[in-house]
Amino acid sequence: MAAIELIRVTKTWGATVAVRDISFEVDEGSFVVLLGPSGCGKSTTLRMIAGLDDVTSGRVLIGGREMTGAPPAERRVSMVFQSYALFPHLDTGENILFGLKARRVAKTEQRDRLVRVAEMVGLEALLDRKPAQLSGGQRQRVALARAIIAENPICLMDEPLSNLDAKLRHEMRVEIRALQQRLGMTTVYVTHDQTEAMSMADRVVLMRDGGIEQQGPPAALYDVPETVFAAGFIGTPPMNLLKVEEVGGAMVIAGTDGPAVAEAGYGNLVLGIRPEQIAIADNSGIEGRVESCDYLGADTIVGVRVGSQSVLIRAHGRHSRPAGSRIHLHWQESEVHLFNDETGVRMAGVRPLPVAA
Repeated sequence: MAAIELIRVTKTWGATVAVRDISFEVDEGSFVVLLGPSGCGKSTTLRMIAGLDDVTSGRVLIGGREMTGAPPAERRVSMVFQSYALFPHLDTGENILFGLKARRVAKTEQRDRLVRVAEMVGLEALLDRKPAQLSGGQRQRVALARAIIAENPICLMDEPLSNLDAKLRHEMRVEIRALQQRLGMTTVYVTHDQTEAMSMADRVVLMRDGGIEQQGPPAALYDVPETVFAAGFIGTPPMNLLKVEEVGGAMVIAGTDGPAVAEAGYGNLVLGIRPEQIAIADNSGIEGRVESCDYLGADTIVGVRVGSQSVLIRAHGRHSRPAGSRIHLHWQESEVHLFNDETGVRMAGVRPLPVAA
């Protein structure tokens, strides 16, 4: 049985459609990430699961029970907000215990749970500090502890790491994932950061304009994107998406004379190739001119102008060529993704051609 199930859920605000006819399941004990750009409806979806926003149409089931119109208190879910939502006049211990006190849990049980949870998230030495005396990472741990201490089977997280710096975000990603696995909590996590989604999720639900673009394990979205949007959203740097047109009976990258990159006869296409799957050659392949070289330590991101389009290449180690210098690119046909230029949907049955060095 799914811990959470959304069935054709829609949310409107007057004439504005925030979420449009979405359906997905969250397995018990799994970590599911709602991923997408700002305004795509992911936070609204989370709030409908929590009962903070009403469902316009469709159904929300939690633990197999109908919860579409149930108040938040009946849903047995905990929530971690982007803003942490800590009370500035309460110390760490009191912030963590706030929900238990509101539900009038026995004081002895409150103390037992506080000791256990504080040790779990590394706050045992900070229980008497106010939020203003805590770092961003420590405040995030307080918010997590408050969610964990409720002992609800489901935890909902709305962009909890967006206020932290890059190093601390990485550390907290590891901590949250390890904690979720140790406790066996069912977690739904909202983010616009595809790195968080790829590194934490058992399953990703990629949203766009209120609908679901693609859902599945992170590797599936990376390896087999179903649309141009999914291809361009997942990956750092994102997949190169190049317009392909028919010239003289051959499908070539727009603005070039060849070589052919796909079978002809299917209309204009979009060719997708990831930066790390492009190799550089000196004398054969697709010709381009270097626009930039950004050295990042372990690798270099090389920007190349190919015809009328720009291509990014992830080259291992230090790679430096002057702007304007000529290079050639090549790749394997198994690494190419082809999409319909009009619909943006993945093309089945069209054979890409290898571009040899």
